[in-house]
Amino acid sequence: MSPTMVAIRAGITRAGIELRQSFTNATDLVNLLFFPILILIALYFMRDGSFHQTGLKLGALALPGVLGSMIVFNGLYGIANYLVLDREDGTLLRAKATPNGMVAFFIGKIGVSAGLVLVQVALLLSVGAVIVGGLSLGSTGHWLTLVWVVALGLLAVLPLGAVLGAILEGPRATFFLTMPLMGLTAISGIYYPITALPGWLQGLAQVFPMYWVGLGMRSALLPADTVAIELDQSWRHLETAAVLGGWALVGLLLAPSVLRRMARHESGSKVASRREKALQSAY
Repeated sequence: MSPTMVAIRAGITRAGIELRQSFTNATDLVNLLFFPILILIALYFMRDGSFHQTGLKLGALALPGVLGSMIVFNGLYGIANYLVLDREDGTLLRAKATPNGMVAFFIGKIGVSAGLVLVQVALLLSVGAVIVGGLSLGSTGHWLTLVWVVALGLLAVLPLGAVLGAILEGPRATFFLTMPLMGLTAISGIYYPITALPGWLQGLAQVFPMYWVGLGMRSALLPADTVAIELDQSWRHLETAAVLGGWALVGLLLAPSVLRRMARHESGSKVASRREKALQSAY
């Protein structure tokens, strides 16, 4: 077996171990389920509301947007946070010292981040669909759309999150990442029709993955006539696949080189220095 295949297998094994640890650790489980449970409670209180005079249920309209924002936000932020923390505690340095260790490390972090997001999506979708009703998942076409949108959405954001995690310095910088992400959420029309925004904001939102993930999720989960509230009154599947695929390609090309560059600059003295600073700030 080639060294690359060994590294890939090691990465997959690493992802499985970390996922198992997350599902058996009380703190990790609380962090994993807290936000989905809050959303489900909100959906319950929205279940009887309707959108203007369309008759469309507010809960049914909101659920695809929540799922889309969760894929982008948690996928991007989650892996960036993992990389920052692993750099702080020396895990990355140990991976660097192993033959093809960075390949296994990267695959493992991609796998565990994707797995945790998928668990949240599955929980929200299965329970949320029962709460709100009005979703259209009865046909094979809708399920296939759901699968490829989720897969492409994760591929578009996880490598970018790895790039950000390699660039950001410390947990505090990762925290400030949430601000631009929230701003992007606000202009992406993921919780309301983007047609309500000025034209220049509509164009800006369509540059980034979040709008397209939200659009794809709505096309998979909502009735066909809901397309009337979208731009051009079309689900634009080809454009969705092209934009998300483009971001995925850019991320997958950038991430390995950025991670290698980050690893080259890691050393035992840097890890020790960061630990000393952390101890000093604790007092």
